[in-house]
Amino acid sequence: MEFSHEIIMPNEGLPFKIFIFEGGEGNYFRNKHWHRSVELFAVFEGNLKFYLNDRAYPLRTGEFMLVNSNEIHSIDAPEPNRTIVLQIPLKTFEDYYTGEEYIRFSHAANTQDGEVMRLIGDIYASYEQKCCGCEMEVKSLYYRLLYLMVTKYRETDVTPDMVKLNKNLNRLSLITDYIKENYDTDLSLDALAKIFGYSPTYLSRMFQKYAGINYRTYLESIRLERTFRELANTEHTISEAALNNGFANSKALAKAFRKKYGMLPSEYCKRIRK
Repeated sequence: MEFSHEIIMPNEGLPFKIFIFEGGEGNYFRNKHWHRSVELFAVFEGNLKFYLNDRAYPLRTGEFMLVNSNEIHSIDAPEPNRTIVLQIPLKTFEDYYTGEEYIRFSHAANTQDGEVMRLIGDIYASYEQKCCGCEMEVKSLYYRLLYLMVTKYRETDVTPDMVKLNKNLNRLSLITDYIKENYDTDLSLDALAKIFGYSPTYLSRMFQKYAGINYRTYLESIRLERTFRELANTEHTISEAALNNGFANSKALAKAFRKKYGMLPSEYCKRIRK
């Protein structure tokens, strides 16, 4: 299992981030990851499968998934789809926390689901117009969506264990943020533990207990994701991409790449650069 912590940056001029899902062409799998932001994943064409804490949630056209802050999830999109993703900073809900920086929304179907889908679609359509005053319309639709979330989807019956797990993932997120900034360096477990004032043994246990992965596998997953994107979006050679992203050489990259993606980097480059 490979989990990673994802950093969310809002769109310029907006208090949230909205975009088309990068796996829209199909043949896509996003490994398990988490982020502090709350995320809505709305499918407008096609279908895909969402996994939350190892439970599968098939999503069909007209359905969405609401992902809570620090909720570990993955996405499987084998077929083409049109999916809009909306990510909301956790701080947006600070007046509605039910625990220490904690709020939870339901995954269950709700009578407001149809309205939520329409709002997400309208927010994206208005955002894409880039017209005079469109940003005002976008924000008005967005605040209507927030109202539905806190009044119709928020769960108030949370357990101490839920809050504790959230707190520990927040602590781990500080460390994974640092890894995401320095993954291309020789970042050993010992060096990372020293930076954050932990013993290597304790830090290793923290990764295993709260993220379900060992440190080395986690670091490699970050490097692979960055290499995957570099090969897709540049003309860099495989050797250049390997060195740019912390791999010792192209051979080390090839071994890890094939294990994760089921193909060699050379095969992927031929496919993506046709």
